[in-house]
Amino acid sequence: MKYKFLLLMLLAVSLAHGQMPAQLTNAEKVYGLSKFWQEVNYNFVYLDKVDREAWDAYYIQLIDEVQQTSNDYEYYRLLEKFCAQLKDGHTDIYMPESIRKQLTDTDFGKYKIKLSNIDGKAIVTAVNKTGSREIPVGSEILKVNGMEVQEHIKAHVKPYISTSANHILEDWGVSKMLHGVLGTSLTIEYRIPGNEIRKLSLKREKAMEEEMLPNLPKQELLEFKWLDKNTAYLALNSFGYDSIIPMFESKLPELAKAKSLVIDLRNNTGGNTNIGFDILKHFVKDSVLYGSQSYTRKHLAAYKAWGRWTQESDTIGNPGATETYLAGKDLLMHDFENQPWKIEEPGQGILIPIVVLLGHNTASAAEDFLIFTENQDHIIKIGEPSFGSTGQPFVFELPKGAAARICTKKDTYPDGREFVGYGIQPDILVKKTVDDFINNQDPVLEASIDYLKELKLQ
Repeated sequence: MKYKFLLLMLLAVSLAHGQMPAQLTNAEKVYGLSKFWQEVNYNFVYLDKVDREAWDAYYIQLIDEVQQTSNDYEYYRLLEKFCAQLKDGHTDIYMPESIRKQLTDTDFGKYKIKLSNIDGKAIVTAVNKTGSREIPVGSEILKVNGMEVQEHIKAHVKPYISTSANHILEDWGVSKMLHGVLGTSLTIEYRIPGNEIRKLSLKREKAMEEEMLPNLPKQELLEFKWLDKNTAYLALNSFGYDSIIPMFESKLPELAKAKSLVIDLRNNTGGNTNIGFDILKHFVKDSVLYGSQSYTRKHLAAYKAWGRWTQESDTIGNPGATETYLAGKDLLMHDFENQPWKIEEPGQGILIPIVVLLGHNTASAAEDFLIFTENQDHIIKIGEPSFGSTGQPFVFELPKGAAARICTKKDTYPDGREFVGYGIQPDILVKKTVDDFINNQDPVLEASIDYLKELKLQ
């Protein structure tokens, strides 16, 4: 018992000093790597987009490399890098909690810094009150440890990010660029508004002050207000909680008075598609709506065996041979029937001009909401492309409390057009600038108001 207690004390001391645990055996490291590789080969829906030869070669290379890692953090970083080769936003590695709590992207003791990608630049878009005297909002990070920002991101950040959408890769490359282990240090060079260039040494430590500037109000699940006497504003910030439905229904008498409406989905990262539908059905005249078309891989072992001997020429006019040929190449797919979503009382909706605001954080079930709005002439989308990733992840455990998820379902527009990897595109593209952040302005909302005013004048 004394020996176990001593081990626990030593572990606690090492964690307190930013030293990562080294609990995994080499056998567990190889097993975790192999488990992930195996499940990808069997379940990943976008396997057709993977260079299988390069994927397998990297797996073989990692068998040796993972055994050379000096601690569990290094090991799981290699798995993150392996996962990033798949380029999918619903496929990830989750490190054990004991490791995650020792990592930070934002906390540096005296400073707490939020970075955002604006026009390809790493801009400070929020900072704690004390730190703002040295790193004001609007500052641009130029170098990290003497390396130009984009070089640093390319070498040390992007290789570990799993996403199919390039705009999200750019966003996360910036937001995660100061990522590291608590207790470690780095230096940054940055330009404050007004062009003065400064340097600062930072140590990754829990921030002593949480209050950030700009001091934004707490985000509620649903927000409602009037933009003017005729235009209502409705922010739906998540479809992850059933409680948003009665909240929304309580606003229906007010919404019925509106002559136009802005629905803000920019902070909605998804949840349950049913919730989005139950809200949207109040704003359409149709009796049915069509959501995304879905596909998943089909596994028929005998077909795969026969497929090894099936030639492409055998598939001409032969559906059975086509299936065995595709199965032999891991390309056999099951198409889910795209059932219509029925509306019980069609034509009873609030049929007014509607602007839906979207952005890079509009994801998953919120993207399903946007697909439902297709072909609704009274609804227009303003903002930036959506997150560009959805699907059904298969979650499984990895050694010592880690986990992984793999996307098993492909979604497209009902007509087969792809949006995963690109995002759902706005009808009117509007982006925030650095000045907008400094002055706490919202050009996307302003553009929606201008659009609705112009519409009334026509």
